[in-house]
Amino acid sequence: MNFELTEERQMLQDSLRRFLRDNQDALRASTRLGNADNTLGFDAEIWGKLAELGVIGALFSEEDGGFAGEGFDLTTVFEELGRAGAVEPLLDTAILGGGLIAALGSDAQKALVEQVIGGELHLALAHGEPNSRYDLTQVETTATVEGDSILLSGRKAVAVNAEAADFLIISARESGAAGDEDGISLFLVPRDSAGVTLRGYGLLAGGRAAEVDLETLRLTQADRLGAAGAAYPALKRAITRAEVALAAETLGAMEAATELTREYLLTRQQFGRPIGSFQALQHRMATLLIELEQARSAVINAAGHLDASPTEQALHISAARNLIGRAGRLVAEESIQLHGGIAMTEEYELAHIAKRIVMADHRFGDTDTQLERFLDQSAA
Repeated sequence: MNFELTEERQMLQDSLRRFLRDNQDALRASTRLGNADNTLGFDAEIWGKLAELGVIGALFSEEDGGFAGEGFDLTTVFEELGRAGAVEPLLDTAILGGGLIAALGSDAQKALVEQVIGGELHLALAHGEPNSRYDLTQVETTATVEGDSILLSGRKAVAVNAEAADFLIISARESGAAGDEDGISLFLVPRDSAGVTLRGYGLLAGGRAAEVDLETLRLTQADRLGAAGAAYPALKRAITRAEVALAAETLGAMEAATELTREYLLTRQQFGRPIGSFQALQHRMATLLIELEQARSAVINAAGHLDASPTEQALHISAARNLIGRAGRLVAEESIQLHGGIAMTEEYELAHIAKRIVMADHRFGDTDTQLERFLDQSAA
């Protein structure tokens, strides 16, 4: 099997890497937690330029108005974003929000995808709840039909990019009990709708999220995405694609941490020579490189199985996320150890990269959760 990038993907990677390198200062400024000058959580100018480069379009198929959208297109883009430390919400606006609209939306709703690809529209998925942890079916927010209206009530937790989003995609239960796959619906809701309250905050790894309170939010039937109570398969598919993208992003961050560490070992002098010449440190660095290559293989494997059967797909993606979680933590910890105290300072980039690597493991399912999913699928 040939794992080399196609000519089109190589061009995409080269142009994106060059752009991110040239805009490194602006990207880093937008990633810092508590940046009072950036309430969006990202750089709006960078976002517009990414759209002009066609990066957002690379995440959608031709049927949906893009020009790519396959697993290896996702990993090509997100590995570069992770390498550069970019927090622009491509995962939330394009993979999750845009993917769900493309899969379930009416013709009028699908017209929004063109605006997403053009960089004119932001989206956020408000699905997780305080009691849901990593269970996609644990939806307690209710959707009650009242005449021609639908009333939503409940609370959503850690809705990434919610403050910057023009529309929220909100999940709610129209039938069944919490934990059932059937009965979950998705609704496309303007962020500033009456009945929607956001409480935003900065994320440790950069960017922003919000708690979303829904108090008798009144919607119409036209606001629903797809059929009533039948949104779970599309939701699961979008989250699966997002997991592959997140794994690739973490791989890129691991590459950046490893390269910073290598440069430091070749620069830092002790006893009249670079500390990278000491055998004990060489062995530890070699371990990092081995883990990095294992992580790369896992990401390639996950991307290659993104269109496999649901069981096989879940098996390989859970395996990849578990390995990425374990290898990523090792890379983050060892990189800091090999640097010493400088790695913990706010001014040094490694501190922020390590946060991103560690926190990525806690989105969509941590290492232990992924192992449980892998064992469940293996026994199926």
